[in-house]
Amino acid sequence: MKKIEAIIKPYKIEEIKNSLVEIGVVGMTVTYVEGFGSQGGHKEIYRTSEIAVSFIPKIKIEVVIDDDKLDETIDAIIKHAKTGTIGDGKIFVYNIENAIRIRTMEEGSIAIQ
Repeated sequence: MKKIEAIIKPYKIEEIKNSLVEIGVVGMTVTYVEGFGSQGGHKEIYRTSEIAVSFIPKIKIEVVIDDDKLDETIDAIIKHAKTGTIGDGKIFVYNIENAIRIRTMEEGSIAIQ
């Protein structure tokens, strides 16, 4: 099993969610986060004063999938997250040793379906 974490622009979440559901990803966790990378932040004007905003609002999507869905899942995220501009985000892939559904005590791949 693999865990995918994707940091994306907030307005892309619905497109990505719909594409993941379409390919059979049955669950995800979404967290509203802030951060910066090469984008570095931006400046805003508030009451005629310029304010440096160091952290940019983003969304982190987490999904756990079977190994055979890895490429398809990554492709779906990239297809809908990519705008070609700075700040499109990142995807991280982790190995998952086990998953346990608390309610039924099912383990492994069946626990993530």
